[in-house]
Amino acid sequence: MALFLYKAVNATGGFSEGKMEAADSKVVSFRLQGMGLIPYSINEASAPGAGGILQNIHFQRISGKDILFFTEELSTLIHAGLPLDRSLAITAELAAKPALRAIVNNVLKEIKGGKSLAEALALHPKQFSRLYVNMIRAGEAGGVLDVILARLVEFERSADELRSYLITALIYPALLVAVGLTSVSALLFYVIPRFATIFEDMGAAIPPATAVLLSISTLTRAYWWVVLLVIGVSVFAMRSWLATPKGSRTWDALKLKVPFLGPTILKMEVARFARTLGTLITSSVPLIGGIRIVQDIVTNQILSEAISKIASGAKRGEGVSRPMRDTGVFPGLAVHLIEVGEETGRLDSMLLQIADVYDKDVRTSVKALTAILEPLIILVMGVLVGAVILSMLMAIFSIYEVGF
Repeated sequence: MALFLYKAVNATGGFSEGKMEAADSKVVSFRLQGMGLIPYSINEASAPGAGGILQNIHFQRISGKDILFFTEELSTLIHAGLPLDRSLAITAELAAKPALRAIVNNVLKEIKGGKSLAEALALHPKQFSRLYVNMIRAGEAGGVLDVILARLVEFERSADELRSYLITALIYPALLVAVGLTSVSALLFYVIPRFATIFEDMGAAIPPATAVLLSISTLTRAYWWVVLLVIGVSVFAMRSWLATPKGSRTWDALKLKVPFLGPTILKMEVARFARTLGTLITSSVPLIGGIRIVQDIVTNQILSEAISKIASGAKRGEGVSRPMRDTGVFPGLAVHLIEVGEETGRLDSMLLQIADVYDKDVRTSVKALTAILEPLIILVMGVLVGAVILSMLMAIFSIYEVGF
């Protein structure tokens, strides 16, 4: 048994504080709910209190998976018929990270103070995007919060699956690069210097290839800090340039022009645009407002400017497909499918279908890129390591010939 300090919301809307002995915090939560109280915070007396937890909140990162789990839990509880305040109290109790628990508790506090769920979530823009907040606002206005939460779960899960697929696909090439660089570094810093000492002691003639390799090893060991300094300065300069509007826009334009990579990035952005806008329209968010929200979450400035033109065209009554075609940025298939969606009055479902199509295309493109990248990395690293080993073998053979 341990002693817990609790703080809970009572029937009058005020806070009640006290102590309770229990096996764990879940038992305390169940007992408080049985007493007609809504748990706000529960902390073990012997552990750091709420203040200690709050000090570490700023060092914790709330990921997309955390928001997905929160949305799934809240959707399940709301769909089961539980009131919003109790659902939030339970999700706060179930939150694994203290940072997320504190945010959910703050949302619950704001709701108790008279704000809507959308207004309370909007106070945490780093965790809940404009898309998230506006969909919740639409759900509250239409009295279909459970349906909107279910759609948000689908949206977040689709985005998380694509993100996880991309990370998984890039792990193996990254490992290949890391192993190759480690191998070359070990040869340059440890293996080759030992051979250099042997050559000097024997006074044998060193083949030109080996001499070049020994010079590279000597320079690398003597001026490695210069290389790191140049890399650091280059990274700082690049980040400073990207922080400027002109630099960021130029970089986004260059990314779209890179062979193989550019079309893949475009497909990712189009899929994000279509899925987000389709989800918003399905959730009763007005078309122009939805396009403006999508513009904020698109990461590429070229696409963002194109979406701004689409919003202006839609405001003038031109629809979506016509200004989209005029931008000259979006793929022809996406433009034609959206045109069909407008003609049939099924723009929302067509946008979601476009997102599914381009998500599959992104997976296919990434698979093709990794299929090309992996053997290329192996080839380059093999040539580097092979050249080093071959030059060392040439030196060894030359010493062997001198001995005879």
